[in-house]
Amino acid sequence: MNASAIDIRRWMPYPPAGSGATALYCLPHAGAGASAYLPWRRQLAPGVDVVPLQPPGREIRLREKPFEHIDHLLDDLVAAMDGHWREPFAVYGHSLGALLAYELTRRLLVSRGPRPVRLLISGRRAPHLPSRLPPLRTAPESTVLDVVRALGGTPDEILGDDRMRRSVLALMRADLSVDQSYRYQPGPPLALPITVFGGSGDTHVLPAELLQWSEYGVAGVDIRMIPGGHFFPITHQDAVIGHIRHSLGSPA
Repeated sequence: MNASAIDIRRWMPYPPAGSGATALYCLPHAGAGASAYLPWRRQLAPGVDVVPLQPPGREIRLREKPFEHIDHLLDDLVAAMDGHWREPFAVYGHSLGALLAYELTRRLLVSRGPRPVRLLISGRRAPHLPSRLPPLRTAPESTVLDVVRALGGTPDEILGDDRMRRSVLALMRADLSVDQSYRYQPGPPLALPITVFGGSGDTHVLPAELLQWSEYGVAGVDIRMIPGGHFFPITHQDAVIGHIRHSLGSPA
């Protein structure tokens, strides 16, 4: 197997099934991996072909060092995916994954290669708004642990196990460093439709921060509020799935 094939299997452990009208490439939230989107793969088929993307430092890439800067992560992803995008396709991400999805879409729209037909964002403030979390790259473990617990989404049994907690906190420290080292570079609004999802009870991303996504597209920005907190795509998955299906023009 050549190096290119190995690279694409690392980033795309669950390749397109080939049956969907539109491929939906999904980027995970901080601390999560590609398998988080496997339920979506089953629920959205056959009209939408969900393709989870796998950054290093988790699941099958557990032994690889996670990235701490968004440019390095996207450089690696774009190089690995060159020639492997299945058209037509859209890009989705939640929380940190939403930031990655936005900046990935910016790169794809200015390239000469395949271009996404829609960007879907959830649980993420507009890119020009700074993080409200404390600096975490060199913070003590107790501070990182407090942030992880406040964000939610990590079971108590994992945080209660010494070995698993250390692994999770190391990954979260790296992933949140990607977020906190990010500096928005102004550019033209995106020339494709954007769907933005927010949790009505999300205390980490406020409605006013979501509304500012309206400045980022010239082909329509649809903002949808979903019941639930920051991890509403998990707790209210059916609602999110229904809106995605509608956004991508797939029949129920």
